[in-house]
Amino acid sequence: MKKPLRVMKFGGTSVGDAECIRRSAQILRDASREGAVVGVVSAMSGVTNRLIDAAIRAEAGSRDRAGAALSALRQQHSSAVQALIGDDAKRARLSAALQSIFEEGERLCEGTALLHELTPRTLDMVSSLGERLSAPMVAGALEELGVRSEAVEATELIVTDTCHGGADPLMDRTRERSTTRLGPLLEAGVVPVVTGFIGATEDGVLTTLGRGGSDYSATILGAALDADEVIIWTDVDGVLTADPRLVSGARTIPEISYREASELAYFGAKVLHPKTLRAVSEAGIPVWIRNSFAPEHAGTKITPRGRSNGGGVKALTAIRGVALITVGGPGIVGVTDVVGRTFSTTAEVRANVLLISQSSSQNDICFIVPDADAKRTVEALRKEFAADVAHEKVEHITVDTSIAIVAVIGENMRGVPGLAGRTFIALGRENVNVIAIAQGSSESNISFVVAEADVKKALEAAHTEFGLGAPAPLSAQASGVLQ
Repeated sequence: MKKPLRVMKFGGTSVGDAECIRRSAQILRDASREGAVVGVVSAMSGVTNRLIDAAIRAEAGSRDRAGAALSALRQQHSSAVQALIGDDAKRARLSAALQSIFEEGERLCEGTALLHELTPRTLDMVSSLGERLSAPMVAGALEELGVRSEAVEATELIVTDTCHGGADPLMDRTRERSTTRLGPLLEAGVVPVVTGFIGATEDGVLTTLGRGGSDYSATILGAALDADEVIIWTDVDGVLTADPRLVSGARTIPEISYREASELAYFGAKVLHPKTLRAVSEAGIPVWIRNSFAPEHAGTKITPRGRSNGGGVKALTAIRGVALITVGGPGIVGVTDVVGRTFSTTAEVRANVLLISQSSSQNDICFIVPDADAKRTVEALRKEFAADVAHEKVEHITVDTSIAIVAVIGENMRGVPGLAGRTFIALGRENVNVIAIAQGSSESNISFVVAEADVKKALEAAHTEFGLGAPAPLSAQASGVLQ
């Protein structure tokens, strides 16, 4: 019988210092005793932000400050190596490998400072350094535990398009390269430790998959290698019914569907990168979310169909840092193609529209974008509708940044009558005013807009209404081991 193949990804907090790296290496070691395993690692927590900051300082001409930032990172990694590797010769080899990566970072920052220009390609190269430093350290920690391991850069495996800062994989080429490079290692019992977050074009130019993209790297490799499961190790016990910082009774959900997890990721839940499930959805590969600091917890299993909890609603989430833009006035009913003009203008400024709501009378069109997109979107709309405003066909184009989106999510909500009514009655009991509402045709979520100050009350009211804090009705005794 073929041994199972698992891809295990470790986030920044799971490799945050020497102790965390050692714990993650122990998880990989234990998994390697049961079957083949591929590790995928993020940068140490906070490192990518500091690298990007160094690059931005270099672009502004602050060579000394950029150099100081890299020097501090060098010391952080050196301390971890000292704590992880006992053998002098092995420690020296690993230190030399990391030093070479830091020298590359220094050259990139020096070039950026000279040109006073930080191109997307250069930013990708600088921001990739954290993962390239992390993978050899995790591989070294595995060797210390007696497990044969090799650090592998994802530029050898994941082939992407040329979109720097948010590349997408070319799966056929990725499958070919991944099996050719990793297959012999796995056959020989070696645990590959792959850099998350990065890939390369067909010409070998380094790209990144977007912030938080190491989750995506893991599922890309899981699909490319036809893995039996992907486990994402993080610092929470799985996917929760709500943000525990806002809802005290939040609990771990034993199993959810791909659709539910994607909705949660899209609507602000930080546990998954929004693109994570794209790669594995066709193959139906299960993805686990587990806590590397408490590996005894079962975590959450994400599967194509999920598991019903009998009530329709599975989880709640909220997006803050957003702005509500309204194009309105009684006269807009007569304005030619007002909806098309609104959203073509929004698209031209590359604003990300998170939610849309419109009254049947068409007197108002409102939609939500991230705060960062709001100013340029409103300016573009006011320019587009300047003549209509002058003739009082469009009365106002306004923006409100004191709001948030709350989403009620569940795969089987469409089969349960009255969920929307229960949601808004619960909000009414807590005097939470609903500013706008949107529900997709899939009926897997109901999204509504409230004042930012009311987010906590709204989440707590809905969480209580749907009994999401009650014990799970079905056993959560499953584990990351294949069933």
